[in-house]
Amino acid sequence: MTATFSSDAIKIPPLREWHKATWEDYITLRDAPIKERMKLAYNQGKLWVDMGGEGINHSIVSDLFTMMFGFWAIQRPEQVFTSLGRCLIEKPETQACAPDLVLYIGEDYPQWKPREPDAINLTRWRVPNLVGEISDTTLADDLDQQKHLYEALGIPEYWVIDVRGQRVFAFQLQEGKYNICTESVALNGLPISVLEETLKRLGEGTNTSAGAWFTQEIVNLSKN
Repeated sequence: MTATFSSDAIKIPPLREWHKATWEDYITLRDAPIKERMKLAYNQGKLWVDMGGEGINHSIVSDLFTMMFGFWAIQRPEQVFTSLGRCLIEKPETQACAPDLVLYIGEDYPQWKPREPDAINLTRWRVPNLVGEISDTTLADDLDQQKHLYEALGIPEYWVIDVRGQRVFAFQLQEGKYNICTESVALNGLPISVLEETLKRLGEGTNTSAGAWFTQEIVNLSKN
């Protein structure tokens, strides 16, 4: 199916499905005066659309992982960590995405200037060190088409957080392909099992209490 759009009447294609589309189709939707939140992805002639705000589970887990980035950074003040979750990333004419988690490590992170677009333009900025998707209802796609998109962009590390299964699938880019890994490179050897154990703590309390447990755990790891 080919998605067609016009400036007079914006037609939204069926949600959470990949459709044939041009880059101009993507731009039309991206810039459409639609009040409802829209998440878009584009990969070499295929477009994916989702609409609506985040649900409770998605928000809880998304905020938990953002907190964990911050707690990890506190333990490593010598490094620069920048979280840009849900920011639009574009490689003009070929790819676009807005991952739930976006992490830059180092001082050369994207910074907005007046009269410039808000999106991270990959012709100007490097790719993030790590991206992730919070998979509450999109697990199959995040492990398939979305993974191929981030792979094509050359993003070194990709996490898929399975909210319902309390699992974290972590991939590292090796020779242009994602291979599953048990330790993070971006977060310097952090076992993926610690992320999964933190997720399970949500069944015993809040995301802030789970984040506090994670903080203590990484302090203990640094002592070993």
